[in-house]
Amino acid sequence: MRTILFTISLLIGGLALVYSQENVPGENKPGIYDFTVEDSQGKSVSMAEYKNKTLLIVNVASKCGYTKQYEPLEEMYKKYKSQGFLILGFPSNQFMNQEPGTNAEIQEFCRLNYGVTFPVLAKIEVNGDEAHPLYKYLKEQTGGTAIKWNFNKFLIDKKGNIVKRYLSGDSLKELEKDIINNL
Repeated sequence: MRTILFTISLLIGGLALVYSQENVPGENKPGIYDFTVEDSQGKSVSMAEYKNKTLLIVNVASKCGYTKQYEPLEEMYKKYKSQGFLILGFPSNQFMNQEPGTNAEIQEFCRLNYGVTFPVLAKIEVNGDEAHPLYKYLKEQTGGTAIKWNFNKFLIDKKGNIVKRYLSGDSLKELEKDIINNL
């Protein structure tokens, strides 16, 4: 009987230890650098490659009223990339089929029409059950609401913290001020 009680107490103690280690605030929670994405060629890229950079993560589309944002985004990228700024574009076809192309077609469109040089990665879903884990995380960390349209943006500081979430129509001038403050 003592052996059984001793075994039970060890199990309970072990469970309590596991519970307490998993629930320490700020510990063992995934961060932006724990995710893997795919580039436009389908190769895996660890978000950890972007440590110590100020990131702007944007869901993009080629046939959207906001597509013209590629131009000022590219200008900001060129202006601040030497200071550690990087834009990551994530094409998504979830909003009225406004990004129907293949990854290769998307790359060509961005390059030919807007001279985009920042990385435009593989097409993903940003909402729903099939949403990319990175986007699930970004939404959870900023209130849990769905991405409402193309060209929603997330500004990430050099330590991997989400600074702010921007809607499609939010001021790019204000966004640029926030980027400057986080370089």
